[in-house]
Amino acid sequence: MSREHERVTVLNHTGFPAPDEVAATGVTVIEVSRDPDSPPPPEVTGEILWTRTDGGPHLLDLLGRGVRWVHTLGTGVDEFPLDALGDDQVLTCARGASGVPIAEWVVAHLLAAAKGLPEVWLHEAPGSWTTDVRVGGLTGATVVIVGAGGIGTEIVRRLLPFGCRLVVVRRRPVPLELDTPGVDSVRVTTDLGAVVGEADHLVLAAPATPATHHLVDADLLARARDGLHLVNVARGALVDQEALRAALDTGRVGLASLDTVEPEPLPAGHWLYTHPRVRLSPHVSWLGPGAVTAVVATFVDNLHRWLQGRPLVGVVDRTRRY
Repeated sequence: MSREHERVTVLNHTGFPAPDEVAATGVTVIEVSRDPDSPPPPEVTGEILWTRTDGGPHLLDLLGRGVRWVHTLGTGVDEFPLDALGDDQVLTCARGASGVPIAEWVVAHLLAAAKGLPEVWLHEAPGSWTTDVRVGGLTGATVVIVGAGGIGTEIVRRLLPFGCRLVVVRRRPVPLELDTPGVDSVRVTTDLGAVVGEADHLVLAAPATPATHHLVDADLLARARDGLHLVNVARGALVDQEALRAALDTGRVGLASLDTVEPEPLPAGHWLYTHPRVRLSPHVSWLGPGAVTAVVATFVDNLHRWLQGRPLVGVVDRTRRY
């Protein structure tokens, strides 16, 4: 049943003012402080809670203020206390909003690794102008992508024109539903251990859940071919970092391009800052022109759906925890 003619209240718990697109829907917006020392006034109620991925301070209090639907700014909900939700409360996330910039980030790192960037850049006269340089490519390289959600599928779209051998590891052994030429050539499997030995590049784009915790561990890395390039744009919890350190030291992993680590931020002096085979960035792969707008747009779209009584998108499965 449509709610367009009802007065719906959104509790904005994101920490920044609601954009005009939210107000344009006709809802009432109440800005709720994220200051731990400033609980919401007792009279504040609303059926929609818009918050960050960890739920933020006062979450339990706010969930008891008539909230029926919660939407988080980000895609991953591994930090959200799912058990705090009532049986009649639905949680959605910004699933797919960051797929394009993250996919571009992955392609950039794969190309940099294959072409030897930035190592081939000159800072002084070389001993030989060309013959001492080793440059590879992505054509014919095997890229194993873990995760077939909004990020994984966008990575596939952008790598298909490069002529890579693409393998996607997903929970269900079903083909990818993409309208991209060449997608039929993409192998799909549920067994990462069976294909990791083929990988030149291993890209992690899966959610952080109990099932994926330390998915990349010493046993898995022992099956990898020497010189593996590991790219993590998912969550740091997917990688056993001490096992990774050992594999980097031996050369089993030739390069690790990490946009997510554990913990975040890393403490000063952590070995990941200085290891010569690590390229570390501060969880910025999702950024790009319009990145924030795209994240907000997922909430605005769902808000229209809520007001019109249509099914929401990006609904989190609390059993699978993503």
